[in-house]
Amino acid sequence: QVQLVESGGGLVQPGESLRLSCTASGNIDMYYVMGWYRQAPGKQRELVAQITKLGQETYAESVKDRFIITRDNAKNTVYLRMDSLRPEDTAVYTCKRRQGGFDYWGQGTQVTVSS
Repeated sequence: QVQLVESGGGLVQPGESLRLSCTASGNIDMYYVMGWYRQAPGKQRELVAQITKLGQETYAESVKDRFIITRDNAKNTVYLRMDSLRPEDTAVYTCKRRQGGFDYWGQGTQVTVSS
């Protein structure tokens, strides 16, 4: 139905930046909401940011003013620009797309913030 492929994770030092990408394919010709979730070992998964097809954005309080979510509908891609990264941002970041009442998940990409 819908497939999501993420990229852009890696190892960075505190204060540095990273950009994640999530590209959707398949049956994607409809309204959607896409978001980035993250989960660290031993912790619950949390919503980091989401964006609608129309560009409405929502952010977790912990990442406001540091992370920016954008989308390019022509490329079927959503991005997450992460600035001023902190060790507590370390987690597996996973892309989710909701459309037609169904949720679709990517495989996740590891983000590690460490000195």
